[in-house]
Amino acid sequence: MKQKFDIIESTCVPLPIDNVDTDQIIPARFLKATSRDEKFFGDNLFCDWRYDAQGQIRPAFVLNDPRYGGCILVAGENFGSGSSREHAAWAIAGYGFRVVIATSFADIHRQNELNNFVLPVTVSGEFLRELHASIAADPATRVRVDLPAQTVTNLATGRSEHFPINDYKKYCLMNALDDIDYLLAQKDKIEAFEHGRKQS
Repeated sequence: MKQKFDIIESTCVPLPIDNVDTDQIIPARFLKATSRDEKFFGDNLFCDWRYDAQGQIRPAFVLNDPRYGGCILVAGENFGSGSSREHAAWAIAGYGFRVVIATSFADIHRQNELNNFVLPVTVSGEFLRELHASIAADPATRVRVDLPAQTVTNLATGRSEHFPINDYKKYCLMNALDDIDYLLAQKDKIEAFEHGRKQS
């Protein structure tokens, strides 16, 4: 979903698990789907953790716990490893998450998140541990993610960290542009460049 990013402040869903791979994010059987419907993939995010073999809700899983909500997923280390399936990013976006916080991301999955207007925020292990502790102590803990300043703040403690992001992707997120939108916005410049080449 194309939405402009600026400052996002939200409660969080904690998932303090390392090496969450894309098959856990969206099981392989859903790759056969012919739909790009966001709700379809969002409804099946972490499907095998959310539901048992009979399709019944697993109350202990965090997405089924009414204490937690919001548009920020707080994960662990090496989030999005495994298969490069873009469907994993579709599912995260389709569920309604706009930010994923982790200590590291698989490179392809990070790019897939950015391409689907989900912001991957990389923080230190110390910051992440403190954030998980804050959420465990109070599920109403809020986090502020400031994309222009590239900072993430745990509002329960006031602690902030700077996070990296590619300048081009930052521009695209802040202006709700995908790669095609960006190229179309540069149409006049591209045509002028091509005209100049022909003249020379």
